[in-house]
This record gives sequence, C-alpha cells and structure tokens, in this order.
Amino acid sequence: MNRHLAWAGIGFAALTALGACGQSGSNSNTAAAPPAPTSSGPVELTDAQKKALIAQLPAAYQGADLVNGEAKFAVCRSCHTTSQGGEDMTGPNLWGVFGRKAGSEPGFSYSDDLKNAGWTWDADRIDKWITDPRAVLSGTKMTFIGMPSATDRRDVIAFLKTQTSGPPPQ
Repeated sequence: MNRHLAWAGIGFAALTALGACGQSGSNSNTAAAPPAPTSSGPVELTDAQKKALIAQLPAAYQGADLVNGEAKFAVCRSCHTTSQGGEDMTGPNLWGVFGRKAGSEPGFSYSDDLKNAGWTWDADRIDKWITDPRAVLSGTKMTFIGMPSATDRRDVIAFLKTQTSGPPPQ
C-alpha cells in the first residue's frame, strides 16, 4: 500500500497539504528564511523561546498543546522536513513557511493552482488549508483529505511554528 495514501486516510497529514504533493527535483532553502543554525538538524528552542514564537500567532493558537501538535504532525514527516536546509520530499521543506508566499519554495514542483494562489502562509491560512485542501484549491496535487479537528489543527500549527522558525529576537 502506498505509504502516503495510508497516512492521508488517517486524516492527520496536515502539512502535506502545504506541499500540494508535487515532486521535487532538488533540495532548496527559502530565500527569506528566519535566522537559525546552519545545520540541517532541528532547532533546539527553550520553553521561553517556544512561548515567544507562539505569542506571534493569533490568540486562537496561543493555548495550543505542543505535545499533541507534535504527535499529530508526526505523520506529516513522511512528506515534509522542517529544518533549515532540509530536503524537499513529496512535499516541500517547511522551514520558514510562516510568511512564505504559497507555491514559492524554489525547486519544488507545485500545482499551478497553488503557484497562482496569491496568498502568504500564516496561521489562519494554514488552518483553512489543512481543514480541506481541495475545498480551498480544487486543482491542488494534494491527496490529503483534511484534518477535521480544530483542536488538532491549532496544536499542529503552533508546533509547526516552533519547528520552522529560528529563535525569536530578544
């Protein structure tokens, strides 16, 4: 059984939606990526730094459970990396996704609909997208069926913010 489709059936491959499930021809970095270590390993943030990053999100996301967000995001790792300089997989690397124009990760093959969407990823846009990507853009390459739980989406988005951003400014 195709591993991606099996995960999509579970309904938790939330951020697979961000990649619109195109195939990448190369690894790439986001030109406007936030500052972070240059290694491709995970950014290790303190609890205070995580709180500061979550405080940058709208109020609705500030009560997020990062443990649940990490658990729900685990399935997304079959298609996405989150570290600075991480490789593109079935979906693009998500480092710096907050503030990135949709369909703009260099070297990644997005659907025309996503390339032409004209929006920038923020918490509310990601929330709408991972609820049901095909309802947002019917021409997406994304096979993910959506994440119905608002609580799970909130938690995944907050977790994603802590995993794809460098330490907040002091």
